[in-house]
Parts: sequence; structure tokens; C-alpha cells
Amino acid sequence: MALIALGINHNTAPVEVREKVAFSTDSQLDALLALREKLGSEESVILSTCNRTEIYAELDEAQHEVLLNWLADFHGLDDKLLSTSSYRYQQQDAVRHLMRVASGLDSLVLGEPQILGQVKQAFTSARNSGMVGSRFERLFQQTFAVAKRVRSETDIGANAVSVAYASVQLAKHIFSSLQKINVLLIGAGETIELVARHLNEQKVSSIRVANRTLARAEELAGPLGASVITLAQIPDHLAEADIVISSTASQLPILGKGVVERALKQRRHKPMFLVDLAVPRDIEAEVADLDDAYLYSVDDLQQIVQENLASRQSAAQKAEQMIDAGVRDYLTWHDSLASVDLVRCYREQSELHKQKLQDRALKQLADGKAPEEVITELANRLTNSLIHAPTKAIKEAASSQDSGSLSLLQRALGINKF
Repeated sequence: MALIALGINHNTAPVEVREKVAFSTDSQLDALLALREKLGSEESVILSTCNRTEIYAELDEAQHEVLLNWLADFHGLDDKLLSTSSYRYQQQDAVRHLMRVASGLDSLVLGEPQILGQVKQAFTSARNSGMVGSRFERLFQQTFAVAKRVRSETDIGANAVSVAYASVQLAKHIFSSLQKINVLLIGAGETIELVARHLNEQKVSSIRVANRTLARAEELAGPLGASVITLAQIPDHLAEADIVISSTASQLPILGKGVVERALKQRRHKPMFLVDLAVPRDIEAEVADLDDAYLYSVDDLQQIVQENLASRQSAAQKAEQMIDAGVRDYLTWHDSLASVDLVRCYREQSELHKQKLQDRALKQLADGKAPEEVITELANRLTNSLIHAPTKAIKEAASSQDSGSLSLLQRALGINKF
């Protein structure tokens, strides 16, 4: 079995493709179980965020294509589309990729902090589903330790930037000052919470939070002095919003072109700035066709975040060195499992042979054979069985003049003179 990582992210595919392979919370559990039942993966973790969908699984080395085809079938997609939009890593490269992802080195925004929490959540979900064994437990705990060290010992998180931060920076660039601006936030997850904090720092005039459940919206809105509404109430309040930022886990759009168009008419065509941070998208792409609506997706934020990346490049180099060390530590542990398995197999084999000879000797004694003869035969048989394989290996090494193997055999067998 080999560790295989199959993924699609912001570097390999646009949001139109990424949203098609995104996993909802419910479908993620079904997918984990399917990986075990249909592909035979004993350990697997699925990471699905706005910018990436990745599957980490223990599979046979030749199952890269099988995993790709399974992912395409699960989402009802053409496997050729995924083949040209995905990346695949195996063993050491897969370990390195996971650690880079968790450390924020493979993010849309270099060093963004949310991804570590998202990786932890994906791992926890897989573990709760019974899809994490000793190898993945060690792999992900090692990954979390490396990511924590990167975060605390480098400046990768300096001048904090994230998709949430970038969206607020873009709004500030467009409106100059946000102090007299009304904002509607759709969703109440981690991303929207970060957006709300950044907006609060800009002393926004009014913030309204719309969410499927009011309890969660009130929890987020309380410290900010924001008001709350349900998703169903959005059409009644949309016209009041100068800025709309949305990030939910909905599988269907929250805002359609018609709703936004009516709101713009009520605003007397005063411009509205909309940012869709969700995958799948919360706001229909056709909204961008409206004259007074300025719609940005997560892919559109790349230009904004580049301005904050320069100071993080040297930190990223230091982080890569930490990741190299983390990869070596994990692989050393992983490789040691082979010796553990070998020792266990050797012991079991020796125990079976001992038991066979012991049973033979006891039967001979029960049949009345002289104890001296039984002991002598047992000793000879046991000695011959112990020296047969090493003797054969020594002869083969000597015949091929393999001095390295001869030296290793001498040490392993405890031979004082050769």
C-alpha cells in the first residue's frame, strides 16, 4: 500500500471546475465510506475548501487512475476534465504536499491561517468515521506539529492576509472609506467571521449578518453590534447593502440575478459591490452582467493578495526547510514499520518451527523413544533449521564477492571470526 494524494486547487482549475468536485459535509462521509468499500482504502482523509479538494488515501501504487475515475464518477463528471485539472502525489511527495498545504505554503494567499484549521477538521471527520489508523494518525499529527512550528518560528503569518482580508481590502480600495458603508454578510462560518472582524476594524457604519440559523448569526453579530436576518429575508434588505460578502456551504446559489437587479432598481442604481467567497458559488455569475453590480469571486482576489506576499517569501524558504525535516522524521518512522513487521514475521515463523519440532519430540517420548536420542535429534534439527537460510545467504554473497553483505551477515549473526 502507498500514500496517494489526488487534488484539484486554485492553481490547476478555475472556480467553475473546483465547485463541481467540492464535497458537502454529508457527501464527505459517504465518500469516505465509498473509498473503503469500492477502492479498499483502509485510511483516507478528504479535504474540501473554497480553493481545493484533496483526497489522501492508502492505496495500491497503481491506483492513481482508479482514484481519479472514482472521484469523477462520484460527482458525475468527465474523468478527462479532472485528469487535466488535477495533480497527483505519492509517498514522500504526498507527505511533503500535505505539510505544505497545512503550513499555508500552497494557499491562494501565502501563509493564510485558516487552512490549518480546515485540515484539522478534515482529519477529525475522517477519524470519527473510522478512516484513520496508525499511519494517518502519525502523519497528520506530524503535519500539525510542523505547521505549528512554521507559524510560530517564521514570519509567514506577518501582515496577515487571507481571502477574507483581501475582500475587505478590495472594498476599501473601491470605497476609499468604509465608515459610512452598509455591509451584508451572508453566512456565519469561519471565513465570514474573519471578514466581520476586518470590517469592524475599518469602523463600518452598519453590518447585517444573514444565515440559515439565527442562533449562529447572533453569536457572530453580538460582539460586533451587528443585526441579523435569515436567508429568506435577504430580498427585503438587499437594497440597503453597499457591500455584500457571501460564504456559505450551500449547494445552490443564494443570490440570483433577478434578486440583485430588483435591489439595484430600489437603490436607484447606486452601485453595489459583491464578493462571493463560496465554492460552490453563492452568487450567480450572471450578476456580473448588471451595470451597477461589481461581482468578484475568490479567483478575482489574486491581484489584491499579491501586494502582501513579498515579505513572506524569505519566511517561506525557512518554512520549506522545516517541512523537509518533518518529512524526514515521518518517513523514518514509516520505514521503521517495515522492520517491525519483519521482526514480527521472523518471530512468528520461528515460533511455528519450534512448535513443530517440540511436538515431534514430545510424540517420540510418548512412543517410548530414548530421551537421549530425542534430545539429540531435536538439537540437530533445530540447529539445521537455524543455520540453513544464513548459510545459503553467506555462500551467495561470497560467490558474488559482495563484501558489504558478508560484513552485514557477520554482524547480524554474531560471528566473531570469518
